Amino acid sequence: MHYWVRASSSDFSGTLPQPRSGHSAVVIGKSKVVVFGGLVDKKFLSDIVVYDIENKLWFKPDCTGSGSDEQIGPSPRAFHVAVAIDCHMFIFGGRSGSKRLGDFWVLDTDIWQWSELTSFGDLPSPRDFASASAVGNRKIVMFGGWDGKKWLSDVYVLDTISLEWVELSVTGSLPSPRCGHTATMVEKRLLVYGGRGGGGPIMGDLWALKGLIDEELETPGWTQLKLPGQAPSPRCGHTVTSGGHYLLLFGGHGTGGWLSRYDIYYNDCVVLDRVSAQWKRLPTGNEAPPARAYHSLIYLGSRYLLFGGFDGKATFGDMWWLVPEEDPIAKRFTVPPQENLPENKVAVAANDTTLSGLKESQESAVAELQRRLGISVSLSSCGQIVDELEVKELIELGTRMMGETIYSNEQDLHFKAIQAVRDHWRKSTPSSIPLKELRPLLRDYQRLITSHFLQNCGSDLQSIESDFTGKEAYKFYHLKNVSQLRMDDIPKLLEEYKKLLPDENTVVDLCEK
Repeated sequence: MHYWVRASSSDFSGTLPQPRSGHSAVVIGKSKVVVFGGLVDKKFLSDIVVYDIENKLWFKPDCTGSGSDEQIGPSPRAFHVAVAIDCHMFIFGGRSGSKRLGDFWVLDTDIWQWSELTSFGDLPSPRDFASASAVGNRKIVMFGGWDGKKWLSDVYVLDTISLEWVELSVTGSLPSPRCGHTATMVEKRLLVYGGRGGGGPIMGDLWALKGLIDEELETPGWTQLKLPGQAPSPRCGHTVTSGGHYLLLFGGHGTGGWLSRYDIYYNDCVVLDRVSAQWKRLPTGNEAPPARAYHSLIYLGSRYLLFGGFDGKATFGDMWWLVPEEDPIAKRFTVPPQENLPENKVAVAANDTTLSGLKESQESAVAELQRRLGISVSLSSCGQIVDELEVKELIELGTRMMGETIYSNEQDLHFKAIQAVRDHWRKSTPSSIPLKELRPLLRDYQRLITSHFLQNCGSDLQSIESDFTGKEAYKFYHLKNVSQLRMDDIPKLLEEYKKLLPDENTVVDLCEK
């Protein structure tokens, strides 16, 4: 079992990197992580931010160096490739504005010096959204990308000592041209997964390339792998991170729908088990971070560290740990004793009410609610959510709407986040609500019905129902999944939801207590 834990201020010191997506993050030896470039609010970045692993310190090094235009380091960019070999970080390509780049740089992380490299041989064309990986401690292999006019499927190998590029001649079956994929070296093979290809389809295929190790004397060739297990859905902009005998795939961007296509961003964890050669879902004991693509996910010992990304609307600057259950960080999710739990702001039980008594009263009240509405719903099917402090999906959505605001304590943050998302929905129209907000909206709708009824022990249901008529009242309370909603249900759902919302001043008072 693994746990997602949002990094806290006690985990780090120093200056953390600003929000970004399309950046790179590479691990240098076992001592540091180097974050470079990226994109935020249509601004391309060229900064270097370093995490000192041993000292848990983020800092910005004072880099020196010069390029062909006398600049100290690479120009601002995103969606480039970055590969670490020994103490060096190699950078190729990327995008700045609408321009694809084809320049080649190396950063010596011992002395923090940039050098623009003049390479020779079969030089790759300028491109972004390519993917690359180290081959041993000398070579780099790069596959695919987008040159602004077409998707690419070429393979280049760079010798970092001689600085010679060689385009690999591969015969037989080939992966289709693509960008936004991942390319990960696993022992003697380069594994390529996913990406977006010609005509725009998003892919979910897995390929292995042999012939990259000189000593093996293998003829270069691609093989499509069709592995058993719970394979990930097609996507691009995801990460694949090597950790032990697993490859961990996280996040990414896909599409859904049939007649009308729409974007989907993922936050699932799928592992490729190198021993059993099959896909598996990584068991996690709590909710994952908000869905995203074009983030970074690195492996530090037994921990993964997630940073940044983009979800189609917002650029993230949050950091999350993914840790095994025996990790000390995972203990942050240990349930505290009952007397230390925060006071329930939605339905406050009497001081002498036991947990079992509260559960019985909830079940009794919900049964009465079911009888009056003429529906059959179990307490668990409607979420059994009364304490809003534990509604993480709602809190995370509200937190993103508020931005990087600092609050004195976590409870204040939670209630401000709930207020923000409810105010957002209070002002929304049916056509303005994104599809990805329908699930938390439906859950909060059901939660408000349940909590209002429980708060009054079922005695004041008429006052809640007074704004509704006939059998249409609370018609969506019984839904177990947002997929049961039809598009023409959304206006009615939003209408009912707005009438259930507490008075704005009441919400503010709750948040400020």
